[in-house]
Amino acid sequence: MDSETEHPPKTPITTRHKCSACFKQYKKKEHLIEHMKASYHSVHQPKCGVCQKHCKCFESLREHLIGPLRKANCSMIFAERGCNLCMKIFDSPNSLSEHKEMCRLLAPAPLGTMIMPCTESQIDISTLSNLNYNNRGPEAVAIDCEMVGGGSDGSLDLCARVCLIDEGENLIFHTYVQPQIPVTNYRNEITGITEEHLRDAMPLKEVQERLLQILYNGESIGRLRLDGGKARLLVGHGLEQDLDCLRMNYPDHLLRDSAKYHPLMKTNLVSHSLKYLTQSYLGYDIQSGVHDPFEDCVSAMRLYKRMRAQEHCMEGIGTSVAVHHTQSLITKSFDSQRAKELEHMTPDELFKVSRSNYRCWCLDSRQTMQI
Repeated sequence: MDSETEHPPKTPITTRHKCSACFKQYKKKEHLIEHMKASYHSVHQPKCGVCQKHCKCFESLREHLIGPLRKANCSMIFAERGCNLCMKIFDSPNSLSEHKEMCRLLAPAPLGTMIMPCTESQIDISTLSNLNYNNRGPEAVAIDCEMVGGGSDGSLDLCARVCLIDEGENLIFHTYVQPQIPVTNYRNEITGITEEHLRDAMPLKEVQERLLQILYNGESIGRLRLDGGKARLLVGHGLEQDLDCLRMNYPDHLLRDSAKYHPLMKTNLVSHSLKYLTQSYLGYDIQSGVHDPFEDCVSAMRLYKRMRAQEHCMEGIGTSVAVHHTQSLITKSFDSQRAKELEHMTPDELFKVSRSNYRCWCLDSRQTMQI
């Protein structure tokens, strides 16, 4: 009889390749590389303050911390020391309490729907050009429009009211707008607008001229299209719809739209409402009745400033992402590497090569905007 004990064959150890950003694991290195190319991970993505996991949007981060499938340890620490508005983790409950007093904002006082003449800043527009560039870069203004309905079924959006504010939440421009075709639905329950409001309203053409004078900031159209010049950043929620109803164009690289900003969108990259974003990130309610354009302007501007104020680590080569941020530019960081070079990179090195597929608003706080 053989005295040697038979041992079962050892199960081979499977090497797992773990993403340094979102911690997903793959059996093959090539699958991790494909994941990195498609995920656009970067230091600009929202990140868990406990485990340092990167999420593609704040909604994903909320699910990670307080959702049905939340991570137990992260959720426990966040419950004790986390701010449910900005999603940051603090050193102690006392630090959190002090922070919350500043993070949760008060709702702005609405303009209401009283009939008033056009309101415009008393500051000479020509003098503002000297104030436009500061240590951060271009000044931002926020816009919001209220639309009434035109056409046989009232479905055509007609601009009937427009409001513009500066970064300090000061009213720059406000007026009711004279629709170019007959109004068939005033949408009064939402807009609060009646026929009387629009009887002596400002013609659309004059509104356009006033707005462009403020936005161009004394620059020529050619300079504006080339690199922005001294033109202002235009902040809002659903800017495409506002500009369409005003029949205006403005360069994409100067738009800051909270409806299209990836970190503020749903996990499937569908837009949230301004009402939801204001409640979730600023801590107060809007649009409970008639929509107020000043209130919406202020909320959009506050969201922009909160996102702009985020402090992200500087990336390596390619940190200064161009304003004209295209997918070809983003993927170039991977495409410029040979397949064999990528295969030999560690997960951390792959993360350093990866770039986001949106322009982070924190870059607006840099002294020089890269074009």
